[in-house]
Amino acid sequence: MESRIEEAANKKMCGYNCAQAVACTYCDLAGIDEETMRNLTQGFAVGTGGSLEASCGAITGAVAVLGQIKKNPQATMQSSRRIISAFKEQNGTVICKELKGIEDGIVKRECIDCVRDAAALLEKELAQ
Repeated sequence: MESRIEEAANKKMCGYNCAQAVACTYCDLAGIDEETMRNLTQGFAVGTGGSLEASCGAITGAVAVLGQIKKNPQATMQSSRRIISAFKEQNGTVICKELKGIEDGIVKRECIDCVRDAAALLEKELAQ
């Protein structure tokens, strides 16, 4: 599979939220048209619903795609856990407000880089 990491980053720069940027980049593999995927993932922006409280939307987008591609709950859960663990190991957290440094003023990862990270981790899982 040719890497689509920069395509996901470009979608983020063109107005897609983090979940949409990742999920829409791989929607063809999931068998979903881009408009449907974009609508399905619109509420996962800024830590879900703009709350900053939940998981990074880029991870949520990757997990959404995994479920549709794998169509196997156990395999999806295992791959999802690996993505979350690797992302957390790399960035120190998976929580949006912590990544953005809302409480401590220390930005751990910019959104565009979270999108790249999630896309790379998704590609790794899809290659297995």
